[in-house]
Amino acid sequence: MADEIEDLRRRMETAAAALDFEEARRLRDQLSLLRGGASPEEIADIDTSGIARQQPGAMGLGTSQQRMTPPPGWKPPKKPDPMTRSTGSKRK
Repeated sequence: MADEIEDLRRRMETAAAALDFEEARRLRDQLSLLRGGASPEEIADIDTSGIARQQPGAMGLGTSQQRMTPPPGWKPPKKPDPMTRSTGSKRK
């Protein structure tokens, strides 16, 4: 595995030095997948051309959605009347 990583890194640097940035990007993505635990056979079959990096600050924590959107048909609950108690218990 270390030999494959080193080979990909060397090929990526060679492509970048030759100003072939598309090939360098493809090799970089394959290198990231290999370091992430994918097998070399899986990496050969994966098309990374549609992968886009997320911009920092565009998402909340733990979500891939940029904004919270309520489900269709959802309406916010009515606000409580400040002139009544809403404790739920009766006083004697």
